[in-house]
Amino acid sequence: MYFRLRLTPVLVTVGCLAGFSPISGAPQTLTDEALVKALRQGGYVIVMRHASSPRDEPDAKTANPDNVNRERQLDEQGRATAMAMGAALRELRIPIGDVLSSPTYRALETVRLAQLGKPTPITELGDGGRGMQTSTEAQVAWLRNRVAQFPARTNTLVVTHFPNMSGAFPQFTNNLMDGEALIFGPDGKGGAAVVARIRIDEWPRLPR
Repeated sequence: MYFRLRLTPVLVTVGCLAGFSPISGAPQTLTDEALVKALRQGGYVIVMRHASSPRDEPDAKTANPDNVNRERQLDEQGRATAMAMGAALRELRIPIGDVLSSPTYRALETVRLAQLGKPTPITELGDGGRGMQTSTEAQVAWLRNRVAQFPARTNTLVVTHFPNMSGAFPQFTNNLMDGEALIFGPDGKGGAAVVARIRIDEWPRLPR
């Protein structure tokens, strides 16, 4: 079963993943004030798609100075929303501990502009140099396992690509946008449950 709830100002997606371990549908969906309060206490894993990035690689004129390999990079919208997301998380006093990122330039740029801590590049979160058309079984297994490792008194941020997220969590990623995130919490059974889904432009509109 899959359904979407439009709430103001947070877009939340909940569902049921029968037989899909360790991820399960959330017994309780966190929205608005409840979501902010929960994240302030820590113990969640935020898995997000990198911010908006055009499909084409930049040329010598448009590449960022530090993008020496001329990989895909964020566009104007991606840069703005990444900065706004980071500012919102700081204003909301939501603690971020470990930051795990795809090694790609566009993912690392998302983290850098959000200013949420030094990222640890993880090969399994990357695109394998293929422009990220599909995910591998190893990538899917790694991500499913990682979202069930909950930190104490802080939150883990994971920045990756759509194929990795859709491969690991297919029932929760329909029409997942650039920068959109799934938030995982404990399911009470030793696994993880999706408790919220939020677009990158919705973080600044969460209640202070």
